[in-house]
Amino acid sequence: MSADERFPRGARLLRRREFEGVLRAPEWRTANRYFRVSARQNQCGRPRLGLAVPKRVLRLAIQRHRVKRIIRESFRVRQGGLPDHDFVVGVRGAVAEADNATLFSALEELWAHARGRPCDGS
Repeated sequence: MSADERFPRGARLLRRREFEGVLRAPEWRTANRYFRVSARQNQCGRPRLGLAVPKRVLRLAIQRHRVKRIIRESFRVRQGGLPDHDFVVGVRGAVAEADNATLFSALEELWAHARGRPCDGS
């Protein structure tokens, strides 16, 4: 695995204010049946990911962990082609019944949308 494919701590949104900055004033949003993504340009020089997987959508911890692993892995593989934005990925209720391949496919659509967006200020 090359250095570009890893998912280090610096590629994650960890603080509440980082999440709030994206969720309160996103530059753009997109969604599909399973996920919603809010994004905002950052000054870090790399894309970063934040996860919003609430218990009220996925009641069981095993479900929440599975979905988080899928989102992180999808982002890890695609991060090299993404713009320097902070992404917050939230889940929708239909995610509970979907299989892993369907979720990966749904995320790929969202990452493709992100790659197609113009990069402001560059």
